[in-house]
Amino acid sequence: MILDTLANAAKYAGLRDGCAEAFGFLDQPGLTDLPDGRYEIAGDRLYAIIQRRQGVPLAEGRLEGHRKYTDIQYVVSGDESMGWAPRAGCSNATEYDEKKDLEFFQGGPESIVRVPPGSFAIFLPTDAHMPLIGDGPIHKVVVKVAVG
Repeated sequence: MILDTLANAAKYAGLRDGCAEAFGFLDQPGLTDLPDGRYEIAGDRLYAIIQRRQGVPLAEGRLEGHRKYTDIQYVVSGDESMGWAPRAGCSNATEYDEKKDLEFFQGGPESIVRVPPGSFAIFLPTDAHMPLIGDGPIHKVVVKVAVG
């Protein structure tokens, strides 16, 4: 997991193919005005999901993971914290859904960090994460960057 602000995004542009374009999408004028939904950046290889959701208490959060994508989760507004755990130590609570590239794990995160507006968290396929921990509305963008 990586936590930083969008002002420092250039440091991570070379992390994986597609990261530079992902941060370009996040840094575009008018991002805050775009409606919820999926935005194609480079087809299924790179796309963004804009969402406005209600935060949930830690006890209601679900630890999840992805195998095909790295997540760049950028908080536009709201008070969001995200949980993290190493995927290697997690036991599945659900079977892996290949079409959604999603699985849920038992238990909770090993650590929780606040991700303030203007900041992002990067979760690699080796990470399990618990998004949307908070109280109140959260406006965020999740950019999905294909691993292979």
